Amino acid sequence: MAELVKVTETKSAQSDVSARKKALLLGRQLGLSSEDDYRPGSASIAERGEHRQRKQLSQYQTNLETIYAIALTHAPSDVTGVDLDPDWAHQFFQLAEQIHNRKMQELWGRILANEITNPGNFSLRTLSTLKQLTHKEAQILEKALGMAIKVNGEARLKLIYGYRYTGGFGQIFRKSAPINIGLSNFGLPYSNILTLVDAGVLHRGEFETGLLNSKNPINFTLLSETMKLTPKSGHLLFNYYRLTPIGDELTQLIQPKPDPEYAKTVRTLFAKDFKIE
Repeated sequence: MAELVKVTETKSAQSDVSARKKALLLGRQLGLSSEDDYRPGSASIAERGEHRQRKQLSQYQTNLETIYAIALTHAPSDVTGVDLDPDWAHQFFQLAEQIHNRKMQELWGRILANEITNPGNFSLRTLSTLKQLTHKEAQILEKALGMAIKVNGEARLKLIYGYRYTGGFGQIFRKSAPINIGLSNFGLPYSNILTLVDAGVLHRGEFETGLLNSKNPINFTLLSETMKLTPKSGHLLFNYYRLTPIGDELTQLIQPKPDPEYAKTVRTLFAKDFKIE
């Protein structure tokens, strides 16, 4: 039988940051810690398993009740609600009970409220992805969405990271490489892009628009401002990252903050080849 570890719940134990102490505190989750009238040393391995399951179910119930309470705060009283699809609701609660992080519980609560008000916005596939999304990954997505741009009012956001000049006689005289915004300068290094790709919210690979028409202005809508760009030639195209359908659904949950310095940089860098208003 594995060594039984008795963990005393004291303030000093909870604040001790040593790796060993952190490991010892995990004993509570495994049923190896004495609690009230429960003593693991006198319990069989089956009894310890049952004790652990009871603790786990209690935590799951707490998670669901927290998410439900959050949903109530977001569900409007002046809008007609609908009955949830039974299969969707079943999967939702099965996944939601395992969400422990308070920030992530907020997202799940908003999903539930949204589905009661306006069903069909969040697929089961998106819920499965969201369950795997860590708080850190959600923060990275929030940062990315703070720099994402709506082009000409399109519903889908683009994370534009630059543009390039291609073809035409003028290219012969251009010595500069493609113009890149430098997302890492605004807290989004390429490693974070890969994290979002692995999380399933960004498509793998980089995308380009078609050649931009020099006679048609392009409207950029950022969180902090809007701008109109008119290409100075017909040989320009944008480079961007694209959200997956799951990423598009998750944009309804994330509330990014505008970055005025990012918008300023876009204006400055793009001014070489675009008239900006």
